[in-house]
Amino acid sequence: MNHYRDPEGDTHDALQACLRGLPAHRPPPADGWTRLQAALPPRDAATPLPHAAGRASGIQRGRRRLRWSLPAGAALAASLALYWVLPLSLPRHAAPAGPSALQVQANVLTEEYQQAMAALPVVGAPEWQPALAELDLSADQIRAALSQSPRSRLLLGQLQRTYALRLQLTRQAAMASAGLPT
Repeated sequence: MNHYRDPEGDTHDALQACLRGLPAHRPPPADGWTRLQAALPPRDAATPLPHAAGRASGIQRGRRRLRWSLPAGAALAASLALYWVLPLSLPRHAAPAGPSALQVQANVLTEEYQQAMAALPVVGAPEWQPALAELDLSADQIRAALSQSPRSRLLLGQLQRTYALRLQLTRQAAMASAGLPT
């Protein structure tokens, strides 16, 4: 608890004792409402009391509700109609703008890889086929991911490394099947 200290450093124990002596709850005086009513300015007789305002006739309340519910309902219906009709009138998908620069690079890389593979001899060694098939599957998956994320340089780099590894492994398989040391 913070204790107030004056500049000289004395504690105001007497003030704290007085504050502790005050009652925690103090009931209002018995004639409080009467004194309050006397202090307020007089009201006009034409002004309805707050509890009487709730007793407006059912016809008046119905008219008041009708006056606001019709425009609000019409606005709601119009917004719902726009919500359902507007998407139907717009084209579903915009035409693609064309391949991105990375997709063009990936296509060029794939063409160069296919040309290099065509220049290599066919590998007939069955022990090399699982590794070569795995690299082919990996390259297909990377191309599919690249079509989903056409601006990913990481995928283009992965595709390039996969093609390089596939070419290197094909050369080694061709040399091994020819009886040359790898």
